[in-house]
Amino acid sequence: MGENKNWGILLGAAFLMATSAVGPGFLTQTTVFTQTLGASFGFVILTSIILDIGAQLNVWRVIAVSEKRAQDIANIVLPGLGMFISLLIVLGGFAFNVGNIGGAGLGFNVLFGLSAEAGAVIAAAIAIGIFLVREAKKVMDRFAQVMGLLLILLMVYVAFTSAPPLAEAAIKTILPDQIDFAAIVTLVGGTVGGYITFAGGHRLLDAGIKGKAALPQVNSSAVSGITIASVIRVFLFLAALGVVSKGLVLDESNPPASVFQLAAGDIGYKIFGVVMLSAAITSVIGSAYTSVSFIKSFKPVFEKYENWLIIGFILISTVIFVTIGRPVHLLILAGALNGLILPVTLGTIIWAAHKRKVVGDYKHPVILTIFGVLVVLVMAWMGGYTLVQQLPALFK
Repeated sequence: MGENKNWGILLGAAFLMATSAVGPGFLTQTTVFTQTLGASFGFVILTSIILDIGAQLNVWRVIAVSEKRAQDIANIVLPGLGMFISLLIVLGGFAFNVGNIGGAGLGFNVLFGLSAEAGAVIAAAIAIGIFLVREAKKVMDRFAQVMGLLLILLMVYVAFTSAPPLAEAAIKTILPDQIDFAAIVTLVGGTVGGYITFAGGHRLLDAGIKGKAALPQVNSSAVSGITIASVIRVFLFLAALGVVSKGLVLDESNPPASVFQLAAGDIGYKIFGVVMLSAAITSVIGSAYTSVSFIKSFKPVFEKYENWLIIGFILISTVIFVTIGRPVHLLILAGALNGLILPVTLGTIIWAAHKRKVVGDYKHPVILTIFGVLVVLVMAWMGGYTLVQQLPALFK
């Protein structure tokens, strides 16, 4: 029975991480890059999956072995670093949650013709409802699983109806016409950047799955999470590729919606509404839960009122969206910050993986260390570049 219970938690953590990664930005990025790169975008997806696995396995394993959350690990490595990382994660989480709430509002707009603001309020009420339940974390796990499976089924259907050139996609995934470095970094940042890297690891810790003995379970959960997010991305890519390869033009104001509409007509447009709503609501929940998990260990009162803090986080994000809309400057800065969060957090975790006072006598695999350092260097370079490019836009 214990194994079955654990399996549910492991799957829940995997889906929490995957559905946190699959938000409105994920849908738009994948569609736009498919439009510009065509079948060669397959190579970008493959590369980002490999880098994602490198980042996630490092983070999840060290959290499990140390039996500590990322901010507490960071504070051991360098006093005060945990507070700094928590601040970055919470700010980034807030900014992106405004976008996630907006995406959920758009989903309701497509499905029922409601205003985006009214839809956002309903979506927030659904997310808050989950954290008002006594077994909130179990309900969260189940919700993430159901929504994740729904996303996969709908993506498969739309990819099938758009009839993409599969042979070309397979060849260009291995031998692309061009390699777009920025696209790879954007995808890695979007799938394991900011809070997303820690969503599953912190969930497993909360559920008591920790210690060296749990590493095989932790590994399988981490890889499952990346696989689920990747399956959704691959089928969205194939759906978009089918549309683009026929020479059809996507609507610039909402590229993912036009993929669904061009692939499957009016039914496709409604399916887009369900996909956007599912992706956005699960990202709202994942962002709020993980952001709060970064501050709850600092004071016992935070741990005691964790669910109320999560509800507050969702409420504030909703109020910002309804009153201000999507604050473009805030999202620009958050995007740039998110690019820098991954190298800081992953670098800290890799450093901690080799400190006895964090991991005891655990020996971290050399291949994972090399892999992780590579991701840190690539993301630091591109994150710095993005910040330099985008900061001036804040002051215009």
